[in-house]
Amino acid sequence: MEFFIADKFSFFGAQFNAMSTYVIGDVHGCLGALRAVVAASDIQAGDTLVFLGDYISRGPDSKGVIDWILAHQSTYHIIALRGNHEIMMRRARKGKRQFMQWYRFGGESTLKSYGIEEYSNWREAVPKSHWKFLKKTKSYYVWRHFIFVHAGLENGVPLHEQSKAALFWRKYPKPNKYSDDAVVICGHTPRKDGRIADFGHAICLDTYAYGGKWLSCLHVPSGRYWQAREKGKTRTGMLPGAMALQ
Repeated sequence: MEFFIADKFSFFGAQFNAMSTYVIGDVHGCLGALRAVVAASDIQAGDTLVFLGDYISRGPDSKGVIDWILAHQSTYHIIALRGNHEIMMRRARKGKRQFMQWYRFGGESTLKSYGIEEYSNWREAVPKSHWKFLKKTKSYYVWRHFIFVHAGLENGVPLHEQSKAALFWRKYPKPNKYSDDAVVICGHTPRKDGRIADFGHAICLDTYAYGGKWLSCLHVPSGRYWQAREKGKTRTGMLPGAMALQ
C-alpha cells in the first residue's frame, strides 16, 4: 500500500515551511471548475495543493484535468491522492470484464475525453504520462494534525493498516472520529447540496462538482474555502468551526 508523509513534518507539532496548504475535493473531470476555483483562491506559486482523488470519470474532461495537474507540477507542490475511479481505470487494463465494470461507472465519459471509441486500442491511446501519474498517486497524506484521504479511515486502526475498502471505497455520510488529535479531510461521499460537510473531527470536500454543484478548495488550517461550478461561477466562505484543531 502506497502512502506519503511530508518529509519535513512529523504527525504532531514539527516545524513546517511558510508556504500555504490547500486541498481540493473530487474533480471528476470538471476542468472548468478546477481552473475557476484555483483562479478565485489565494493559491500562490510554491504552495502545496493536495488533491483527494477521483480526477476522472463522470464529468466532461478527465484527460484535461490530468493534463492540468501535470502541467502545474513545477508551479505548485502537488500531492495527488488515489481515488476509487483511478483504481478502476487501472484495473480496466486487465481484461474485458474489468473494462466493462469501469465503463459502466464513469469510464465511458473518461474515454470520450481521450477521443477513444474502440476497446481494442484504448490502453495505448491514453498517454504514458497519464498512466505514470495514476500509478504514483498516494493512499493518504499527513501534514501536522491533518490526515488527507480519499474516502475515510477506520477509527482505532493505524494508518499503515487501513484497509483499501476504508481508504478508497466506503461511503461515510457521517464519519466517526479517527483520533482526538487529528482532523481527517476526505472526499468520495458526495454532498449533493454542494456544501462542505464539517464535522469538526472530519471535513468532507466532495461537493458534487460533476452533478452540477461545486468543486471545493479549502485552505488549511484557516478554514477559508472557495467553490466553483463547471461554467466558472465561484463563491467563497469560512467553515463555521474555523478548523478548531489549529
